[in-house]
Amino acid sequence: MAFPRGTRILSAAFAISGTVHLVRPRTFEPLMPSWVPAHREVIVASGVAELVCAAGLNVPATRRVAGLASAVLLVVVYPGNLKMAGDAARTDNTALKAATFGRLPLQLPLIRAALRAARG
Repeated sequence: MAFPRGTRILSAAFAISGTVHLVRPRTFEPLMPSWVPAHREVIVASGVAELVCAAGLNVPATRRVAGLASAVLLVVVYPGNLKMAGDAARTDNTALKAATFGRLPLQLPLIRAALRAARG
């Protein structure tokens, strides 16, 4: 069964990111806000969650739940994206600033795609 392009993009993004979370968790350590406990465990857990959401988005019977879970996950990880942008703002690296601040609004279409997947 075919499914919307946004759902395919979201699923692929979660599959790639989830894999990186598990294979190279240290990549995500700088994103962790100081108030989050057990950084490594949270990084691994979020990677597993991304992989589960990616798989669930690909199965019609689980797409609704996976879409809702994906939207929640995207909201929950947003503080890490904000921290990364804030850290970049304090550097002289213009490319890093552009990438991290450019990424912030991209979360909204991903959340929208997750909610569309949940609606079927």
